[in-house]
Amino acid sequence: MTATMTDAPPPAAPKAGDAPQRSGRSLGQILIIVAGALLLLAAVRMITGSQDLDSAGQVSAALGLAVPIGLAGLAGLWSERAGVVNIGLEGMMILGTFGAGWIGWQTSPWLGLLMGIGFGVVGGLVHGVATITFGVDHIVSGVAINLLALGATQYLAKLFFTNGAAANAGGNPKQSPPVGNLPDVTVPGLSDGLHSIENHHWFLISDIAGILGGLVTNLSVITVLAAVLFLASWWLLWRTPFGLRLRSCGENPAAAESLGVNVYTYKYAAVAVSGGLAGLGGAFLALVTSHTYLEGQTGGRGYIGLAAMIFGNWRPGGLAMGAGLFGYSDALQLRNGGTTVHALLLLLVVLLVALAGWKLYRKAMVQGVVSLVMAALVLVWYLLTDTVPSDFVGATPYVVTLLVLSLSAQRLRMPKADGMRYRKGQGK
Repeated sequence: MTATMTDAPPPAAPKAGDAPQRSGRSLGQILIIVAGALLLLAAVRMITGSQDLDSAGQVSAALGLAVPIGLAGLAGLWSERAGVVNIGLEGMMILGTFGAGWIGWQTSPWLGLLMGIGFGVVGGLVHGVATITFGVDHIVSGVAINLLALGATQYLAKLFFTNGAAANAGGNPKQSPPVGNLPDVTVPGLSDGLHSIENHHWFLISDIAGILGGLVTNLSVITVLAAVLFLASWWLLWRTPFGLRLRSCGENPAAAESLGVNVYTYKYAAVAVSGGLAGLGGAFLALVTSHTYLEGQTGGRGYIGLAAMIFGNWRPGGLAMGAGLFGYSDALQLRNGGTTVHALLLLLVVLLVALAGWKLYRKAMVQGVVSLVMAALVLVWYLLTDTVPSDFVGATPYVVTLLVLSLSAQRLRMPKADGMRYRKGQGK
């Protein structure tokens, strides 16, 4: 992302001999990384005896916390792939929480879900009008959306939830009356079988069973919808002509226009989808997490979603992993967090040693030595303590956010025209 607005670059002619560049990792590399992570996690669980490290309950809680972050990140991905920086995701999520709570308690949670998405779309379109049509700096517009959404929902909550039927049903200036439940999804038979295998605490087998059990037990329909949206976004953006045109608007809109692409249309479509996805993330918080609209319930998840998007290098797969990591670290507070985070210190030691070995192999001596020193300090901390203070457990998600962003900063490549001002006719 960039906070400085500049004009979009002119069309660039390809150089002779240029070859298409591949991005991302192959399927084989991904499978090797996943297998290595599972083996390492299983070994740490056996050594430390921390059974909550990858239990079905921990995975289920992490998934519930990851969904709104992932949807916010996916919203940012759609917008930024079209060249529009969307720092207003937090405000669009706030609009989604209010829309879901306001309509949900009066009618049904399904209509509340649709209204949450609709409120988010409105926020996205306002951001689009400001940045695409009037050329306002994207960061300034996003901050304004956040402030306007917060002020508008506070005013509307006082207007609609403090009198009449709403007040009698439990509404007040800071929350809506309770909203009905959306259905959950559990795979019959498979869930119980995996739970039984997990309870044997076998090496690796029980770890896989615990992780899979958390992914097939008591899933909200919005969680299932979010998974479908991630797959659909990948297919639309990277496997269809529509996605190619949309991404070209974020790489070089002037060149895209010269090839007949209506850049304004694609940018508006992207910010509308972005707002709807952020609103869906807010609706999840109102309908699934708390069953009511609460003032301040987004808790900065829009910004963490942006961090997950950057960690994922503006791609759905990496974004999903980033959201899962943040959700997992946040869920540690809910299930014996001090002991579990203490076990993770040993995992951190192994990762730091591996990073040090890689840096030393690449002749990056200073970074390698620093990683070794950090590994030694964390190991001493692990050996001299039995648990981690609760204050540190609460800060774990934010520490993880800073850590993964700093480690992934060197391989990031955002869309070339992300945040740049574009005016119709530049490509002609």
